Amino acid sequence: MSKLTKEEINSALTRLIGWNYQSNSIVKEFEFKDFTRSIGFVTQVGIEAEKADHHPDILIHSWNKVKVTLSTHSAGGLTQKDISLAEIIDSF
Repeated sequence: MSKLTKEEINSALTRLIGWNYQSNSIVKEFEFKDFTRSIGFVTQVGIEAEKADHHPDILIHSWNKVKVTLSTHSAGGLTQKDISLAEIIDSF
């Protein structure tokens, strides 16, 4: 899968509310009412990531916050797989 151009990344970020471009990745932090909802969200992301065979970095912190980082390591940056998974995550 080919790496996205800067123009393609910028276009995608206009649709992906709250996602930021950082170090060849897109990153978003989610905040939940409680720890249980945080863990539930991580489980949902894990299920969708497994279906897509595309696995993000996930950090759970402060008991109710989850940071998701998407990048296609084999391509050395962002690909359409990252954008597609971000859109799925935002649909939860």
